Amino acid sequence: MGLSEGRSVKRLTDPRALRALAHPIRMSLVGLLRVEGPLTATRAGELLGESSASCSFHLRQLAKYGLVEEAGGGKGRERPWQATAMFTHWPEVADEPEVAAAAGLLSSVVAETYFDDTMRWLDARAGEPHEWQQAAHFGDTYLYVTAAELAELGDQVRALVDKYLDRQSNPALRPPGSRLVTYLHLAFPMMSVAGRRVVRDSTAAHAGAGTPAEAEPPADAEVPAEAAATAEPGPADRGHHPGGEDER
Repeated sequence: MGLSEGRSVKRLTDPRALRALAHPIRMSLVGLLRVEGPLTATRAGELLGESSASCSFHLRQLAKYGLVEEAGGGKGRERPWQATAMFTHWPEVADEPEVAAAAGLLSSVVAETYFDDTMRWLDARAGEPHEWQQAAHFGDTYLYVTAAELAELGDQVRALVDKYLDRQSNPALRPPGSRLVTYLHLAFPMMSVAGRRVVRDSTAAHAGAGTPAEAEPPADAEVPAEAAATAEPGPADRGHHPGGEDER
């Protein structure tokens, strides 16, 4: 997917940098600096519940790969640090095995943070104001799209979200009542039994096989419980229902 103009992006291609960032504390530090602005290791440690020594070490490691930098002023652990970019980008497809493995590791750690953030919201949601419970998104939708259409959809969503990005670096632009929100961007081919079957059927059809890769069972045939469960539509279109929602 293309990256919108106006986004400051740090591109990582060095597997050492990818592995360095694939650490929960370091990811939290980068995110914190992007949201809060320049912070000392001491203050960052207070906000994250980590020691200043630990944060100082991790900040120095992040600086080695250009993800953070000194903001000027202060000494030792009291010197402020700032993020070098608003977003981080790494290869979605890599030819070099080492880069591919490091990028996969980083993506896995990021996915875990998405899950942790989601569970924290679900745990706290009942005590949040009703308007925020209603406004939060939680749902999914199954779509049949081509790779090009999925990329275009991502660009369209990104363009909508980017209208609010200036508020991240300029607090004066934030309207009264606004809060920091995480907007997750997740869309990918289904790897379930049903998803893989669609690929097989489509491949057979385009190859001129004339028959689907797997024939449908007769109407009176017994369908195993597991297969029946995978055929259910699942949680699609839960989107904005109360009580239930979800870039790298």
